[in-house]
Amino acid sequence: MSATTEGLPPAAPEPTPTGVPAPVPVPIPGPGPGPGPGPGPESEPTPPAAYTPTARTVPTRSRERASYDRELVHSILDEAYVCHLGFVRDGVPVVLPTLFGRVGERLYVHGSTGSRPLRATGDGTKAPGLPVCLTVTHVDGLVLARSAFHHSLNYRSVVVHGTAHRVTDPEELRTALDALVDHVVPGRSADSRPANAKELAATAVIRLDLDEVSAKVRTGGPNDDPEDLALPHWTGVVPLRGGYGTPVPADDLDPSVALPGYLAAL
Repeated sequence: MSATTEGLPPAAPEPTPTGVPAPVPVPIPGPGPGPGPGPGPESEPTPPAAYTPTARTVPTRSRERASYDRELVHSILDEAYVCHLGFVRDGVPVVLPTLFGRVGERLYVHGSTGSRPLRATGDGTKAPGLPVCLTVTHVDGLVLARSAFHHSLNYRSVVVHGTAHRVTDPEELRTALDALVDHVVPGRSADSRPANAKELAATAVIRLDLDEVSAKVRTGGPNDDPEDLALPHWTGVVPLRGGYGTPVPADDLDPSVALPGYLAAL
């Protein structure tokens, strides 16, 4: 994995950074959330079916597309390979694409100990942490309307606000690294050599709890104006679908090593 959090800014004060509003629950219009996930680990209580909306997670437009359903949020996150991590560096906004993985209600984001600002976050349990915004988006279709104004996309997205902390506990770090590998290909961490001491020393992971979270989804066809319905332009949706190709073995792979079942099942 390549480090993608190089250049993170120094950590901001906690519990609430200056100028960043604290999560404040706010009411939202429309029907309630759908069903949530099943019971969690025995050592933890079952979380509510939905995240609590806050001033930062309620959109200013198209509120009917917002959702706080925990199961939906998890599914959107788990289907993505790359997230975008936003923060402020020297007074300037920065957004970095990077690998991530989810373990329950926590996200782990890959980084490098070579990043001086990331090292400044210090002990993950005592340091103030770094205010961030993490996003994930899937594009499911191209929505072509009769008018240029009403062209759109069908999409699923998640936005997470919070404070990121560096993982320093050795056991949690190994759990996080396994989660990063298994997020790309489930089952792969058990079928590869674990990181050795040198590699662990060069690797950093930051964690972000799923507390202030929202999803936003658009589905369906174009929303043309009534006066445009008679126009002679093709209109509809062009679906976009992802998929896996046939795995290509490395040139130096021993021919006796068979394709693992978890890859054949993709």
